[in-house]
Amino acid sequence: MRNERCYNSNDMKEEEIIQPVSKELLKSELTPDRLLRVTNKSHNDIYVFSAIDAPNLMDEVGRLREEAFRNAGGGTGKAKDIDEFDLMPDCCKQLIVWNPDNEEIIGGYRYVFGADWKLGKDGQPILATSHMFHFSDKFLKEYAPYTVELGRSFVSLGYQNVRENSKSIFALDNLWDGLGALTVLNPNCKYFFGKVTMYPSYIRRGRDMILYFLKKFFDDKENLIIPIKPLKIETPSSEFESLFNASSFKENYRILNREIRKLGFNIPPLVNAYMNLSPTMKLFGTGINNGFGDVEETGILIAVDEIFEEKRVRHIESFVNAHPEALNITSGANNLIYKEKDSNSDFDK
Repeated sequence: MRNERCYNSNDMKEEEIIQPVSKELLKSELTPDRLLRVTNKSHNDIYVFSAIDAPNLMDEVGRLREEAFRNAGGGTGKAKDIDEFDLMPDCCKQLIVWNPDNEEIIGGYRYVFGADWKLGKDGQPILATSHMFHFSDKFLKEYAPYTVELGRSFVSLGYQNVRENSKSIFALDNLWDGLGALTVLNPNCKYFFGKVTMYPSYIRRGRDMILYFLKKFFDDKENLIIPIKPLKIETPSSEFESLFNASSFKENYRILNREIRKLGFNIPPLVNAYMNLSPTMKLFGTGINNGFGDVEETGILIAVDEIFEEKRVRHIESFVNAHPEALNITSGANNLIYKEKDSNSDFDK
């Protein structure tokens, strides 16, 4: 058992997490119009919904998010992780992977397209990341209209151990199947913007090493987005300059992996996955997310058309091949198509 933590400015102690939502209630909200696709691996189902339309699913997502984040050393400390960005008008959409055999949620993301971003009086977008990052005029004009913000990525605790659950192997892969489909159904979407998270419990030298490595290979030279209160790195960068002196990214990546393992840790899975997703990923610096267990979050931007071909084929082109009519969709963000099981027509919009 971890020690009970207090949560920063409010000195708020952890609340007991809510009980699981009834499977029957969850299934009642998993309607055909919310089905996005079937995953490439494990044959799970991906659904998209909003809290307003599916409150029981939202409660279960809030429960699972808080459980997963709290177990890792973060979280809100509340009974469920649901905030104003889940609930407000034009709220984030929720994308989940559903295990139809066990009738439970494997993991999820929430997202909101740039076309739906609202600006505050200061000209900054009203997003879950706005308290941590400042968005430049160039980003807002040239990138934001074609960007989807991704957040609250989680894998349920029961799917984090590969040895205990074979479907755990493909949990993150399944989630990216969903993101791939979103880019097809929303052709204006050219960029993924989000954060990678590291927890205070992660060894400091290892954290500094990973952040140095990311900055070395993916640093944003244009200052498109900058952290409002940048994280201070404790280890002098000179210690890493001589360490990462190989001639290629792959060789330096092997060095990073080796050195992190020497410290008794692994590179966090999502950090590992993102840095191997695209050679042109942009890194925007790191800040501390107060009110969420003081986790350390690094902003990133990935251009969809620059994702490595293998990943693009698996997560994006596989959806196009299965649903070629999806390419005909040209209306705005947040449109879904679905296939009725016993329908004569191929798809309904």
